Amino acid sequence: MRAARFHGLPSGFVPKHGVLSPEQRLVVEEIPRPEPRAGEVLVRTAACGICATDLHYLHGTPTFRSPPVTLGHEISGTVESLGPEVEGIHVGDPVLVPAVVSCGQCIPCRTGRDNICERMTMFGNHRDGGFAEYVTAPAAYVVPLPEGLPLVESALVADALSTPFHAVKNRAQVRAGENVAVFGCGGVGLNAVQSAAAFGASVIAVDVSEEKLALAKALGARETLNPAQGEVPKKIRKLTGGGVDAAFEVVGRPDVLQSAFESVRPGGRLVTVGYSEEDWTLRVNRVMFREISIIGSLGCRSAEYPVILKMVREGRLQLAPLISARFRLEEINDALANLEHGKALGRQVAVFGP
Repeated sequence: MRAARFHGLPSGFVPKHGVLSPEQRLVVEEIPRPEPRAGEVLVRTAACGICATDLHYLHGTPTFRSPPVTLGHEISGTVESLGPEVEGIHVGDPVLVPAVVSCGQCIPCRTGRDNICERMTMFGNHRDGGFAEYVTAPAAYVVPLPEGLPLVESALVADALSTPFHAVKNRAQVRAGENVAVFGCGGVGLNAVQSAAAFGASVIAVDVSEEKLALAKALGARETLNPAQGEVPKKIRKLTGGGVDAAFEVVGRPDVLQSAFESVRPGGRLVTVGYSEEDWTLRVNRVMFREISIIGSLGCRSAEYPVILKMVREGRLQLAPLISARFRLEEINDALANLEHGKALGRQVAVFGP
C-alpha cells in the first residue's frame, strides 16, 4: 500500500519556521499493508485531515515511535477486514477513527477522562497513522458513522471538531448567553467558534486573516476582530462590558495567550487549546484578584463522539464549510507547505479513492 512516511530529521538539521526544506518532506512510498491483530480492524482510509500537529514533527517535536512513521490522526474510512475476537463491527461499515486510543485502566480513564489517559497512544505518533491507504485500529475505539454523514468530511470529527468541542463543552462549560472569544481561526479555532455558537454563546472571533474571519462569521461569530487593526483586549472589553466569560487560545503563542488573558472578565475562564513549547509569563495578581480560571484542554473524551455526530447530523455543527482543499497522497507535502505558510483556510484533507 502507499503511505506518506516521516523518516526523521537529519542529525544537526535546524528547522526554521515559515520554511519547509527538502529534509522535512514526507516520503510517499510502498509499504506492506498491515494485518489486524486480535481485537483490531483494518480500515480502508477515505480521508485524513492535515493538522498543525503534523507540522510539529517536521519542526523537531519527536514522535513517540522512532521514525519512519506514517503521520496523520484525523481518519475516516470503511472497515476492510476484522482481526480475531472482534464483534459488533462488520466489513464495509463506515467508521471514524479517533485520534487517540486510551488504556481504559488508569485513574483518568476510570473517572471518565480518557482523553488524558496515562498510557494513551496516538495515531501518527505512537503508531502508524492515516496518511496511508490502510490503517489498523482497536475495534473498541472506532466509531460507527451514522447513516447519511459524508465519509470524507467526517474525518474532521476525529480531532479538528472534537478537540474544540471538548474545550467548549467540558473544559469551559460554555452556557447559553455567555460571551466567548476565540483567538485563532484555523481549523480548530473555527470549530471552537461554531461549537460555542451552537451552545448559545455570543462569539467574538480573532485572527489576522480577513478570509478566516469571514468564515468564522459564517459559522456563527457575532463579531470579528483583527489584531492588525488595533488592541484586541480593549475592544473586547468594550464590546462585552468588561470582558468575555471564556476566552480560547488556539494558536499556541505567548503573545496571543496574553491577549486572551487580558480579554477575560473577573471570574471568567481562559482555556488553552493551542500547543506551544514556549513559556508564558503570567500576572498572578490578576489571576488572584479577579479569580480567573486558567484551564488546559486536550483532545476529546470518547463518550463525546456520538454527541458530536448527532449534532452534525442535525445540522447544529457543520463539516463541509471547514474543508478548504482536498489533496491526493502524492500532494501531501504541498498541503503541509500551505499550512506552514498560513494559506490553509479551515482544514485540508488527504483523500483516497475516487
